[in-house]
Amino acid sequence: MIHPSSIIDSTAKIADSVEIGPFCLIGPDVEIEEETKIESHVILKGPTKIGKRNHIFQFSTLGDGSPDKKYNNEPTTLTIGNDNIIREGVTIHRGTVQDRGDTLIGDRNLIMAYSHIAHDCVLGNDIVLTNQAALAGSVDVGDGAILGGYAIVHQFCSIGSYSFCAMGSAVNKDIPAYVKVRGNPAKPFGINVTGIKRIGYSKDTIEALRSAYRSVYRKKLTVEEAVKELESLRKDFKEVDLFLTSVESSTRGISR
Repeated sequence: MIHPSSIIDSTAKIADSVEIGPFCLIGPDVEIEEETKIESHVILKGPTKIGKRNHIFQFSTLGDGSPDKKYNNEPTTLTIGNDNIIREGVTIHRGTVQDRGDTLIGDRNLIMAYSHIAHDCVLGNDIVLTNQAALAGSVDVGDGAILGGYAIVHQFCSIGSYSFCAMGSAVNKDIPAYVKVRGNPAKPFGINVTGIKRIGYSKDTIEALRSAYRSVYRKKLTVEEAVKELESLRKDFKEVDLFLTSVESSTRGISR
């Protein structure tokens, strides 16, 4: 059902089961798949593809062009997966040709009120961005990560899977998988034990991750020395492998 006060461009592709509330603006080259619900006063600009069963709340603007000064109205894209909740006043920009050209949002993410996702960001699945969290351009966020309210992330940073950024964190380095950070600049303070307990990690796995964290952060080893020390643990636990892979692949250096 589409409210008669909403304006829908003739080129938009909207599944029959989509609900669109009053006073929305759906621009050219927007595609919305089945059972997505759009509340009032939402603006969608294209090229943008929105998957199934998403719920987009009032006053959000998705798919606008990037404010990056190099952006020159190229037809870059925004792609949103399935089962996401995008709360009030969220802004998500399309990509830029200088980068990957596409902003990507996975599945089952909760993006809370007034959060911002800039151009060329890539978000995985099951992520939580709490109110007014903000990602600068070209930020990668791994599955299951949580950003607290007012957390901000510098461009080109990587936020590892199942990591936790506390309220008001100012992130300017890469955060490895499973690591908790807080402060300005954000500094590590352990493994996200509460988060991984919630998704059923065993005591042995949690202790293995704690041991890996100690090797990287507490023993005053270089990354290479810590990785070598943890070779056996890495083979036994895929979670330790994920943690170490996120450390090894860092391009900005890890938060310390």
